[in-house]
Amino acid sequence: MALIRLQKWLSEAGVCSRRKGEEYILAGRVRVNGKAVTTLGSRIDPDKDRVEVDGRPVDVSQGKIYVVLNKPKGYVTSVRHAGHKVVLDLIDLPERIYPVGRLDKDSTGLLLLTNDGRLHQRLSHPSFDHEKEYEVEVEDPIADAALRILAEGMPLMGRKTRPAQVQRLSARRFRIVLREGRNRQIRRMLRNLGHRVKRLQRIRIAHIRLGNLPEGAWRHLKQSEKKMLGGIIE
Repeated sequence: MALIRLQKWLSEAGVCSRRKGEEYILAGRVRVNGKAVTTLGSRIDPDKDRVEVDGRPVDVSQGKIYVVLNKPKGYVTSVRHAGHKVVLDLIDLPERIYPVGRLDKDSTGLLLLTNDGRLHQRLSHPSFDHEKEYEVEVEDPIADAALRILAEGMPLMGRKTRPAQVQRLSARRFRIVLREGRNRQIRRMLRNLGHRVKRLQRIRIAHIRLGNLPEGAWRHLKQSEKKMLGGIIE
């Protein structure tokens, strides 16, 4: 598993905020495998390393929460963002959770939120090759040639995008399945092809589907969906 900064993991495990985690580390209150860690930026492997705060083990195996949200347009995918509505405003839970990956402010659809740092790492790391499916509507009709370029891959931000699955739905609408997640990737690709996005909705992450969940609504991940993630959630 990819290594993660200790203060980031403490935040994702629900122990404290990232800033507070930095304070704990500098104060010598955090131990990894029995040794005090006082250097910011130290990294751990959550699958192998044992972490303690004030002598108490951090156990993230209990109380794990997995939430599926249908994100509306206009919400920022963040825990907090001054002056903006954030996705956590839509979820009424006492536990500290955070988004897995991002959807930009103008996009809608499926977003996962959790207090499980392992899920974030495993869904985000490119080596796990998880699919993300989107429905896209552009302002003007899009040609078959442009859809082929999207499918075959194109230069973007210094390197070629990975091949994608593309299915036309109408003159202006199509579905695309990506196995990577660069910043605003679909919007950037289409802009380079001379198109502007009118509507962008994520409808699937791996085996988790948005289904008929109303916009702005959320639900807990079903047990069957956890099993379909194939070992990502333990």
